[in-house]
Amino acid sequence: MNTPLVVDDDCTVPQLDIGSEVDVVTESASEQQLQEQQQCSEESFLTDNSVQCSLLSERWSAKQFRCNSVAIHYYTGLDDYEHFQYFLAVLGPGAEHLTCQYNILPVEDQLFLTLMKLRQAKDDVELSILFGCSAATVSRLIKTWINFMYYQLKEINIWPSQNVIRQHMPSDFGRKFGNTRVILDATECAVEKPANLSVQSSTFSTYKNCNTVKTIIGCTPHGAVSFISDTYGGCTSDRQIIERSQLCSDNSMFSAGDSIMADRGLMVQDLFAPKNVLVNTPHMLKGKSQLEPAQVVNDRRVASKRIHIERVIGLAKTFKILDRKLPIHRIMDAGKIVFICVIITNFRNCIVGHNA
Repeated sequence: MNTPLVVDDDCTVPQLDIGSEVDVVTESASEQQLQEQQQCSEESFLTDNSVQCSLLSERWSAKQFRCNSVAIHYYTGLDDYEHFQYFLAVLGPGAEHLTCQYNILPVEDQLFLTLMKLRQAKDDVELSILFGCSAATVSRLIKTWINFMYYQLKEINIWPSQNVIRQHMPSDFGRKFGNTRVILDATECAVEKPANLSVQSSTFSTYKNCNTVKTIIGCTPHGAVSFISDTYGGCTSDRQIIERSQLCSDNSMFSAGDSIMADRGLMVQDLFAPKNVLVNTPHMLKGKSQLEPAQVVNDRRVASKRIHIERVIGLAKTFKILDRKLPIHRIMDAGKIVFICVIITNFRNCIVGHNA
């Protein structure tokens, strides 16, 4: 309670130090706010840490994404969890016998981990953290499953008969190139530079100007993968790969009058001429200043249909392990990895329409 001031003639009025009281109140309020902010930040820090710890303590599993088709597609390239289970069933009961060495994870989680490696090219250390096992176990598991998937999927006959191709032939494709049996194209995947000089030389690609591995891939006019060659070093020519493949060695693959569609760089007409099989490629200038009008129209038609194989290869390269440099320790499995990533595209919906 303030005391009333009495003013005398000889006295001066004492001055009240109001500013000091305001400063004291302000300082006390600021200290209280600072304490509240510090308390909130500590609570937020503890909450964030608890969430992070709970996420790291929970081992990842394919069943966690049963209702999340976006996550399944992102991590595996398959449509949803039921599609993932179907792919596991296609691999056969032999998958159950692989668990004897890796009892730490169920079979479906082992497949899920391997597909994550192929699809998103995740490091082994990251996968070991997510699935609760050592990085060495992840590496051995991936190698085992790559071998298993390769040999199991290799048993599937992906070369369709002529009747099957004509049954599923797109309408416009059939009108223009009805005898086409397969569309061929080469694809290259970069690898890390090997230390061995001979391996460096065999894998160096002048086209890509780096070390690569090369594979010839073929698809039907409807967009289904029907041929995957063995994988060779980047210095190998397309013609050499075709010569060593079943396309030349197996006489039962083509019938007289069939046609192969390819890019102009694939000069193998003489290899298939004895079988009465036409290799349909765009025309070369061969010293001419320009092509004939009919040849230009035909080349444009071929290019509009040959794009299907490029789309199929692009779909396969959504598996990021093919879109990045393959590590040195994976080069020996490069052919198997390419085969698996390409063949999985046959388990997805067709990308070529019926009227294409």
